[in-house]
Amino acid sequence: MNLETTPLLTDLYELTMLQTYYEHGMTDEAVFELFMRRAPERGFFVAAGLDQALGWLENLVFGDEELEWMAGSGLFNAAFIERMRDFRFTGTVRAMPEGSLFFAEEPVLQIVAPLPEAQLIESRLMNIVHYQTLIASKAVRSRMAAGDVPVIDFGMRRAHGGEAGTWAARACYLAGFGATATCLGSARYNIPPTGTMAHAFILAHDDEATAFERFARSHPDNVVLLIDTYDVRRGAERVVEVAEKLAPDGIRIHGVRIDSGDLAANAQMTRSILDAGGLTETRIIVSGGLDEYRIEALQRENAPIDGIGVGSNVDTSADAPFLDSAYKLHLYQDRPRGKHSAGKTDLPGRKQVFRHIEAGRMSGDVIGLADEDLPGSPLLETVMREGQRVGEGQAWDLESARLRLGDGLTQLAPDYRALREPDAYPVTLSPGLVALRDALARAL
Repeated sequence: MNLETTPLLTDLYELTMLQTYYEHGMTDEAVFELFMRRAPERGFFVAAGLDQALGWLENLVFGDEELEWMAGSGLFNAAFIERMRDFRFTGTVRAMPEGSLFFAEEPVLQIVAPLPEAQLIESRLMNIVHYQTLIASKAVRSRMAAGDVPVIDFGMRRAHGGEAGTWAARACYLAGFGATATCLGSARYNIPPTGTMAHAFILAHDDEATAFERFARSHPDNVVLLIDTYDVRRGAERVVEVAEKLAPDGIRIHGVRIDSGDLAANAQMTRSILDAGGLTETRIIVSGGLDEYRIEALQRENAPIDGIGVGSNVDTSADAPFLDSAYKLHLYQDRPRGKHSAGKTDLPGRKQVFRHIEAGRMSGDVIGLADEDLPGSPLLETVMREGQRVGEGQAWDLESARLRLGDGLTQLAPDYRALREPDAYPVTLSPGLVALRDALARAL
């Protein structure tokens, strides 16, 4: 079974509920919505993962292997298993385009489909959209902290699995990173690849200078040397020495990377050594446990840094490793539905998000019912109908998403995108939604 396409990448209760739905004829149209309940350590979220979500829905099918597992599990009856042979997703998807900024409680994705179809897709759909949104929402903070300095994704090796590492490369690029060190991420999503060398390459040689020269001659168009294996000062000095040997052959050293120690002080020292040696155009790249807060500190110290490699802290969203995401039934048989347990009350009904822009700035969002005539720009767009994508693809195109995010950040006032204790962006409920919510609460 293919990990990326199999419908068995789900929770068991999705299938057990389906059998019961079918047995009792519960196949009327339902509306489910995916949203984030709150934003710990984040002023906003970045919508991501729509392309992969739609691709999965388009290809959702139970093959022989999946049906054989269901039969062998002893959990399902024969009629249900046979019915799943013809299962396809036939619904409508409305979503915020990738790269959109959104906020807690706002539906980022809405499913309108027969109840069994909308129910089955819950776990994997959340898995796809939640993870990329999580990483994009973290990565954009490093991108903002870095200012004009390019940021590179270095995090695959500590990501939680291969799929996560590949998706992280995509989410980071969407968030504004300039390149990735993950080869599959580059190949699959057309992201510029970049990379240098490991400390092991230096250690495999008897001396640092020989390692530098050999790498440079093997990769004359991509000479970026790692200089902190032993001592940063000595490493920088050897770069100058090697550069003199390479110059007659027209090979220049494009950059050096520092991965440890006091990065600001080491960068200052390295810049002085390189400049004194005539390597004024050689870039300095830093890496090693960086996140938005450490990047912000480096910027405050005016460290002479030309590139930043960010890895584990972003690809695992280390400070907030998951978002409180939810996928809830909000309409069935034309009746509003909503959860009303303590601390987890939902907003019922099929909704839309209306955004207000004043003088080029986002001034507030209103979550309203989809059939309300409210001012503002509606954010949810129809991206799939009858199980097939619609539109020209800009809603899920990666380059379009990067531009959309850039525009959104320009429109979002600085106080709402601060790295620490951002102001709460104003999100209100429409009168119609408030009335519906209160009426449902009274009825229950």
